[in-house]
Amino acid sequence: MFTERSGIIVWVNDLKATRNLERYGTVHYVSKKMSYVVMYVHANQLDEAVRNLQKLPYVKKVERSYRTEIKTEYNNNIPDKSKFYTT
Repeated sequence: MFTERSGIIVWVNDLKATRNLERYGTVHYVSKKMSYVVMYVHANQLDEAVRNLQKLPYVKKVERSYRTEIKTEYNNNIPDKSKFYTT
C-alpha cells in the first residue's frame, strides 16, 4: 500500500532554484538559513535521482539519509536502577 521512500539532503547555492526540485521528488523542508532541502524520492529511483540532482548547477552536494538503516525498535533489558536508590 505504501511505497518505500528514501530521504535526500540537497545542499544548494540558490534557494529560488529549489522550486525545480519538485520534479525529482517530494520536497519536505527548505532551510533558508543553512541553504539545504530535505526531500523524499521513491527508493527504486534513488540512484537516478541523486545522479540527476548532482548535475544541476545550483546544487553543491547531495547526501542520502540513512534513517531506514537505523534500528528503531528498542528493548529495555537494562534493570531499573531507581529502586536501588529509594530509602
